[in-house]
Amino acid sequence: MRNATFGLALTLMIGWLIWIGKPVLIPVLAAAISVYVLSTAAESMQRLPLLGRLPAWARRVLILIAFVLGVVLLFVLVINNLTQVVAALGRYEANLQTLVTRNASMLGIEDEPTWANIRRATLDQFNFGSWIAPALISLRGFGSTLFLVVLYASFFMAERGMIARKVVTALGGEEGNREAGTRALSMLARINERIGEYLFVKTVVNLILGAISFLIMLALGIEFALFWAVLIAFLNYIPYIGSLIGVIFPVLLSLAQFGTLGMAGVVLISLTAAQVLVGAYLEPRMMGRAFNLSPLAVLLALAFWSALWGLPGALLAVPMTASLVLVLAEIQATRPVAILLSANGKV
Repeated sequence: MRNATFGLALTLMIGWLIWIGKPVLIPVLAAAISVYVLSTAAESMQRLPLLGRLPAWARRVLILIAFVLGVVLLFVLVINNLTQVVAALGRYEANLQTLVTRNASMLGIEDEPTWANIRRATLDQFNFGSWIAPALISLRGFGSTLFLVVLYASFFMAERGMIARKVVTALGGEEGNREAGTRALSMLARINERIGEYLFVKTVVNLILGAISFLIMLALGIEFALFWAVLIAFLNYIPYIGSLIGVIFPVLLSLAQFGTLGMAGVVLISLTAAQVLVGAYLEPRMMGRAFNLSPLAVLLALAFWSALWGLPGALLAVPMTASLVLVLAEIQATRPVAILLSANGKV
């Protein structure tokens, strides 16, 4: 009874620390995940004809520079699209008003006494201009988080080369402990390899989905296609609901942009087809055994981290949980827990 009480108290304390430490932990965890992806990408560069001849540190520097440029471009993209959205708000409101009025006329309810009241209670209640100030505040926080992610990732990349030496030193460096240090180092290498493989492949899958979605929206003439494609790629880290959320935003924009239900239907069908192609065909073949989480474990992880950290928690939930399962699978004492969290018992 006492052990159960202590365990419950420890769990509550850890949960409270995770919740209160959100501003610090989110950039650190995002940077750690980024480093796994960047390191695996740097190792994959060995297969390229010219870049493969570069030393390991040079490849890591090139990947890190590309990562920094990508983060800067992402921030510029968000700012630029927010400015364009502000300029287009009037046109979008007019198109939505025309769409609602036209469909009301088709249904024969435009002359009903209650129609004006319904319109005033719905469309007229939206003040898009009032959303700008909160968006700017969120943008400032987003920029700070991106800066911290880049900063932490740079230091993590610099420290990776010293991990082997630190493991041996931490275990004493003595003759009797060198075998233990070698085993620990081998286990750490396997864990890093599997986590890096999973995160890298998942990122590549998301980039492919984003590229396909961008081409579809570009062909259909959807405004801010690149921004929506990047959003779809990020949200695809969230299983099940991420794909749905990613498709909803461009569909709603097509309603405001074109003012027709038909065009919104085309956008919905096209983007959903891309999601099905990548999620049902491409991703299982690329992921292999790297992603082997029970659907129940995925849902519980989403519920837990979303409750603690909101959208950032939802984005990080599955990568963190999958990485944790890989770590537990490599440690003999915790391997049964990894088996219980897996989808088919193979870890």
